[in-house]
Amino acid sequence: MQVKKAVIPAAGLGTRFLPATKALAKEMLPIVDIPTLQYQIKEAVDAGIEEVILIISDAKKDIIEHFKRNEAYENYLISNGKQKEAEAIKQIATMAKISYVYQHEMKGLGHAILCCKEAVGNEPFVIILGDDLIINAHGDNVSKQMIDIYNIYHNSIIGCQNVALENVNKYGIMSLKAPMENRIALLKDMVEKPDIDKAPSRLACLGRYLLTPEIFDILKDAKPGKGGEIQLTDAIKVLAKRQDVIVYDFIGRRYDVGDKYGYVEATIDFALKRDDMKEKVLNHLKEILLK
Repeated sequence: MQVKKAVIPAAGLGTRFLPATKALAKEMLPIVDIPTLQYQIKEAVDAGIEEVILIISDAKKDIIEHFKRNEAYENYLISNGKQKEAEAIKQIATMAKISYVYQHEMKGLGHAILCCKEAVGNEPFVIILGDDLIINAHGDNVSKQMIDIYNIYHNSIIGCQNVALENVNKYGIMSLKAPMENRIALLKDMVEKPDIDKAPSRLACLGRYLLTPEIFDILKDAKPGKGGEIQLTDAIKVLAKRQDVIVYDFIGRRYDVGDKYGYVEATIDFALKRDDMKEKVLNHLKEILLK
């Protein structure tokens, strides 16, 4: 079965970015002038995904408004000679089929994914986490890489990269059945935020999954784990006992845009890649360094 659906959880409160996120969804914070959520939907579309399911809360109406077609605004822009801008906002609303599922209680990532069981159906699906913006400038994006692997093996996949040893206690860390070959291995176990001296590896789950629909039955029966929440990692560990789960060391530059420094880092890097901003930003950075 082909992978045609992607799920993006976007119901969280975004408390790390208060006060900005008091009235604005964290996922709508822009990298220069494009919301991070828009980049992630584009990742899904470029990977061949046909439907993007956004998991939101009642407080995330700004997300719906952003991705809804506004022909009156398009016509206003066109009448004022802003054809390029009109095409840009039209493209936002037409680049993918977007549907919405509500998570009314914040009970963890596993609970959020369970909320979209009916929308996903009996199909494999990609999960794109909003805090992880991943760019591969010289090849397929991370979702496409994982879909290509799924098309060969037809197993669930966890997208990972090595992190610095001092940071392993911030992530879910992989234990492998055997050493990696061609960036692929089978999952033995996953340890959530281990102590640095007890981490089984430096391979961390970094916000991309491709899961088979069997995960829903596991989540349905899951008990609250760390923090009193339904943990997706706990469900994946159960899945790995029933069938092979692949750990994939993906190719791409990952930005932690859920962290203030990571967000600033992404904004600077993206600005430096734009012809309309590169020279000015570079000159500004040089001025700062010379002070």
